[in-house]
This record gives sequence, C-alpha cells and structure tokens, in this order.
Amino acid sequence: MHDDNADPPQWSTVVAANFNTLNLAAPGRRFYPNQDPWSEREYHKKTRWLGEQIRRLNPDIAAFEEVWDASALADAVKASRLRYPELHAPGAEQGAQGTPRVALVTRLAVESVESLVDFPGGMAVAVPELDPATRFERPVLHATLRVRKGPAVHVLVVHLKSKRPKFLTDAEGRSLEDRDDPRVQARATLRSLIIRGAEAAALRVRVVELLHRTRDPLILMGDLNDGPMAVTSQIIAATSAIAYDRSARDTALFHAYDVQSGQALRKDVAYTHVHQGTPDLLDQIWVSEEFVAGSRYAIGDVRRVDYFNDHIHEARDGLRSDHGFVRALLRVRQEARRA
Repeated sequence: MHDDNADPPQWSTVVAANFNTLNLAAPGRRFYPNQDPWSEREYHKKTRWLGEQIRRLNPDIAAFEEVWDASALADAVKASRLRYPELHAPGAEQGAQGTPRVALVTRLAVESVESLVDFPGGMAVAVPELDPATRFERPVLHATLRVRKGPAVHVLVVHLKSKRPKFLTDAEGRSLEDRDDPRVQARATLRSLIIRGAEAAALRVRVVELLHRTRDPLILMGDLNDGPMAVTSQIIAATSAIAYDRSARDTALFHAYDVQSGQALRKDVAYTHVHQGTPDLLDQIWVSEEFVAGSRYAIGDVRRVDYFNDHIHEARDGLRSDHGFVRALLRVRQEARRA
C-alpha cells in the first residue's frame, strides 16, 4: 500500500570526472628515453594548468591517467586550491617505472584501495612473438568509497593498452623489425589489439566479481583507448547482452552519457581525443544498474554528463593534455536514519 505521507527521497550529489594528464611527471624526470623531461618552468605551467581544470570541473571523485609521479599530481591538486584529503597513485609514490600509473583523488571517505596488477587465474592470452599477456600494463585502481549519508561505491580507474603498434624490440629498446613495412605495422597493431582485449577481458572478470548477485553500485572511469561500442569496451561492459538476456543487467555497465536522466542538453561534441583529424570518445565513465533511473534496483541516477575538449585544439606542447575530460553529475539516495 502506498503511503501518501511518506517523506520524499533525499539525495546526495556526487560529481565524478576523468583526466588523462599526458605525462604528468616531476621536473627533470626523464619518463621516456626519446622525450626531454619537463623543465621547472614547464612543470609549473603544466601543474598550474591541470589545477585550473580540476578547479573548473570541481569533482568529488577524480580519476587520472598517465601519472608518473604522485608528487606532481599533489602539486596539481594544490594548484586547484580545492581541498582533497585523499590522493592515491599506487606505483607512482616514488616515481613509476616503465609505464605511467592511474590515480584517484577524492573528497569522499575511502574504505579501501587496491592496485590490480595480475590478471585473474585462467585469463592469460597468447600474443604473437611475445610472452603471453598475464597482467595489466598499467595496473587498475580499485577503491571503495563511502558517499556521505549514502552507500559504499566501488570505483575502478583504468587505462587500457593504446592502439599504438607494439613493435618487437631488444633489451635496450632498439627495434627488431622494419617499422616501414606495412605487414610489420599490421602485425604490431594486432599485438596491441590483443593486449588491449586481454586487459578488457581480465577487467570484465573483476566487474562481474563486484556486481554478481550484489546491489553494490560501481563507477568505472578512465581511458579505454576505444569507443563505447568497440568490442573491447563491450567486453568490459556487456551492455549489449541485455538485448537478449534481461538478467545480464546484474553485471552490465551502462555508458553514463547514454543513461542521463536530467534535462541534459545533448550536444554533438562527445569526444575526448582527435587522431589525424578524426574525433573519438576514448575517455569514458560507466555505471552499474544502481545508477540507471527506472531500474528496480536504482539507488541513484546520472543527471548529466559533460565533455571539456576545447584545449585539444589549442597548444600542442605537451603542457596541456591531448585528451578531453569527462564529468558526470550523479545523484545517490540518502540512507534513512535509524531511529
């Protein structure tokens, strides 16, 4: 029986945003052999600019990719002049080696943080002319956060293998292949695709572990290096499976842009990267069914999603990111107070 005197639901709002920083490293730190390190002047310019973007988007949960040094991210956060008590950049605390790392900055209470390096058992994948893929090239960050007056929320921050061809090299990094040969280029690109696909499948296993037969909400953010409908993205999300299996909603992820419930103005500017003149949506926010309005299990919704990409077409000196940023405004129903 419906209670006409029942109090209307009270909501907490949570703003989540994703930032690919483009080689956020300490000054003088050579992060790639073929790229000069940032000078002190360049470093301050880069961290100040990133701080301005953080302040502009003002997220409660901020995900970052391409972080080489946690200290550099801390300086960018400081430059934002916003207060964030929690900063986590596993593997970059003393400077990342080999590949940059992902990071999380948040105002929410943090219950746990872990870095996922190895694939789950049985998820190794053979890669032509290389060792099998058994781990994430850039470890995934999994955090459990507590929304004020609300539930715990799982957050996954990811940065999957890029589309850049994976050429064979020796121990010193010298090429073992003719990179101008189209057949070699195709083979090297295939290696990257297989690695990215393997990472997507391994990530899917973790998503299922977190969602299957639970009502735990989940937010996945990061640079997937593929569009939302690409095979690799759909391996992770499995949204398309809902069309023929309604029970698949339990472990599916939904592209936040597609499930906006507010009076959002949808513009044809939903891209975060431009490659050779072609825009693409590589940087994404996905949510579990608990954030889909109309779901019987909804504890909130996605009110609106915005993209910030003007800077992509501006300076290309590396001091600004070559990726656009994405921000989602979420609502979470506050839990009823116990008498």
